[in-house]
Amino acid sequence: QVQLVESGGGLVQAGGSLRLSCAASGRFFSSNTMGWYRQAPGKERELVADITSGGSTKYADSVKGRFTISRDNAKNTVYLQMNSLKPTDAAVYYCNFLTNVAGILYDYWGQGTQVTVSS
Repeated sequence: QVQLVESGGGLVQAGGSLRLSCAASGRFFSSNTMGWYRQAPGKERELVADITSGGSTKYADSVKGRFTISRDNAKNTVYLQMNSLKPTDAAVYYCNFLTNVAGILYDYWGQGTQVTVSS
């Protein structure tokens, strides 16, 4: 079982920055992918960015060049640096932890943290 604790959400003006953190605890293999998803009211949850334990990253087109995902494997923590925030970035952001054990995918979610961007 994996527990995820998120922090760093809040209210920011358009053009501002926020940094989200997500710390994973529990028992898990070191090979995993951690990422951030977001869900705005009335919309489906979408991938923002993810990063493998080896450091490979993936970003949604809408955040490329503005958001940076990183991780500290020693702390089992993933970060999302969000710059040049837009009102369209406002959503609940969820941390995700994905690992494959003997061909079975295990998928865990954080409780979510609200990001509000004022125009």
